[in-house]
Amino acid sequence: MRQGEKFLSSGSEADLFLVGQNRRGHWVAKDQRGMRGGLFTSRAAAVKFALFENGNQPQLVIAMPGKLELDLSANAFPAPAAVLLAA
Repeated sequence: MRQGEKFLSSGSEADLFLVGQNRRGHWVAKDQRGMRGGLFTSRAAAVKFALFENGNQPQLVIAMPGKLELDLSANAFPAPAAVLLAA
């Protein structure tokens, strides 16, 4: 980690990250809750992202066999209850 960089996670709660390839051959890294993730051109870049996001804990980065998809649909990110009640 470079000086001045901060983890996006809370710091005290490290997340399990899954790393694998999607059906198009791109590398995917995502946390098990599906709240954070991305598409990458290499396995190394996906692992680097996962390690950065989980506080550099390699034991919490899992290589997934088979296909791993990143869901970016509207249903993947449900609105908080407070927003639903206001609508």
